Amino acid sequence: MRQVVWLGDTKKNLMEFPVEVMQRIGFQLHLVQSGEIPPDVKPFNGVGSGVFEIAFQYDKEAYRCVHAVQLGEYIYILHVFHKKSKQGISTSKQDVDLIKKRYADARSLADDK
Repeated sequence: MRQVVWLGDTKKNLMEFPVEVMQRIGFQLHLVQSGEIPPDVKPFNGVGSGVFEIAFQYDKEAYRCVHAVQLGEYIYILHVFHKKSKQGISTSKQDVDLIKKRYADARSLADDK
């Protein structure tokens, strides 16, 4: 079972989600820790290799958990957010920039281990 490293405020953000959303993300992260591919996961393009997004709808709202799995022995949670994009399906530039920054942080942490 691989360990999870929560970067920044990701865990705090997850704890603010509705209980059903927390449970669903938690279950899917457990599958990732076990080496499985969850049903609601897809590649998150434009950041780096091995970055994935758990994405699903709950009560007509979009929730996301972006994580990196190919950086050493840990799974790095890069960003957890309630998607409020006014531009359709695209993720906001602010969210993408934060994910890129945390991916760079995760790479540095993985290199130090």
